[in-house]
Amino acid sequence: MKSIYDIQQFLKNYGTFIYTGDRRSDLMLMQDELKELFLANLLDRKDFQVATLIIKKEISEIQKKTI
Repeated sequence: MKSIYDIQQFLKNYGTFIYTGDRRSDLMLMQDELKELFLANLLDRKDFQVATLIIKKEISEIQKKTI
């Protein structure tokens, strides 16, 4: 996974479609879903870590824009 789009496509494979209209909330929900997939052993540690870093980076960029 290299982007938020890749994460969204990955989640779609498991029937998870996330869109609340608020980008930050969407990212947080994606992070929660990834954690659940990881805990269910459907996602390996490396992919989980990479996806988490991508999401955290995006959340950080959103927070910078609002300040």
